[in-house]
Amino acid sequence: MHIDTLIKAHWIIPVEPHAKVYENHAIAIQGGRIVGILPFAQALADFDPENIEELPGHALIPGLVNTHTHAAMSLLRGNADDLPLMEWLENHIWPLERRYAGEAFVREGTDLALAEMIRGGVTCFNDMYFFPDIAARQVIQSGMRATLGMILVDFPTAWASGPDEYLSKGLALYDALRDEPLVNAAFAPHAPYTVSDEPLARMRILAEELDCPIHMHLHETADEVRRGRSSHGMRPLKRLAQLDLLGPRFIAVHMTQLDDEEIGFFAQFGGSIAHCPESNLKLASGFCPVAKLLDAGVNVALGTDGPASNNDLDILGEMRTAALLAKGVAGDARVVPAATALRMATLNGAKALGLDQEIGSLEVGKSADIVAINLSDIETQPLFDPISDIVYAASRHQVSDVWVAGRRLLNNRELTTLDRSDIISKALAWRERLNSTNLA
Repeated sequence: MHIDTLIKAHWIIPVEPHAKVYENHAIAIQGGRIVGILPFAQALADFDPENIEELPGHALIPGLVNTHTHAAMSLLRGNADDLPLMEWLENHIWPLERRYAGEAFVREGTDLALAEMIRGGVTCFNDMYFFPDIAARQVIQSGMRATLGMILVDFPTAWASGPDEYLSKGLALYDALRDEPLVNAAFAPHAPYTVSDEPLARMRILAEELDCPIHMHLHETADEVRRGRSSHGMRPLKRLAQLDLLGPRFIAVHMTQLDDEEIGFFAQFGGSIAHCPESNLKLASGFCPVAKLLDAGVNVALGTDGPASNNDLDILGEMRTAALLAKGVAGDARVVPAATALRMATLNGAKALGLDQEIGSLEVGKSADIVAINLSDIETQPLFDPISDIVYAASRHQVSDVWVAGRRLLNNRELTTLDRSDIISKALAWRERLNSTNLA
């Protein structure tokens, strides 16, 4: 059988079956899809590849899925660090966004984020930010995969004047992306404290009609929960349940403030959680009870949050932090082992976005979203278990090659669809512009 590409590596880690590692195997790709995973000698007998890639010191894993980002905020990286969430938002980030978050900001900030994510092995991300139509153009040009948020808040921004316009623009985005193979849309109400009941109820009806995910910050901080009790007489999770928002399509971001009853309650609805451990730590938001959630059957995926609050888009780093933090919170070194952390960063993320039949694991029939990690360097020697090394020792700088739907977006650390020099030049220009801003 003639095929486009055959990729041979020392290790192939498919994620499904769980914790499985194949040695000296190859992945056969035709038309952007995986058509075989088999020993290299057998692959050469069964397939006639147009191109053979041999990566002898590498592991191949599914493309990483970043289930919560604010990509364009890469231009605010390092601005107003080391502050509590609401002070950071209300006194620094929101004023800067009111002044600058227009089409150029989103276009150039998104490009910076795309380049960073590709170089870190992220092939798919779930975004929440203004001007998602602009972000969509950049994602399509890059060849990456994304779910883009149909943002919803009560107050006016440069993107929309109020709930009516947010929803109408969101639906226009949904329609525009209907035929895009790699990019789709999800409803993205910002948080319980920024969206009132009536817009949420309207959005719920639309989400049901379109069978569309809902992506929302929830129980991020103790202050958010206090505000919810003060404003609505109940905790935010209960309020959303009463609004009939919870269900398999719902992605709750952060969820650091949960009691045992709420863990069981959320599990009953079958939703997913986008766990952002490093952002939660940096903003002192709290600790997501990951081990308890997994034990309850909740699908827990990984996100970075925005690069203004993390301050990177490094899912490999989030895997390590998530595994270590879960052990500390649970007081049990056995929880979230390396293979589970890798699953959270791949297949669990795909499931959260409703894409687990397409991506998230290396299986015949799925899209060829593949990442090669060079494990031959000093930092990952001696190597006893490639999954353990990837989670606990490797860094994103060891990501050498990335494919999305069989298209190579990173070739030996070099971007193939994005202009690295141009992206850096524009980021530096934004630094000068933002540095000159007086918020007083």
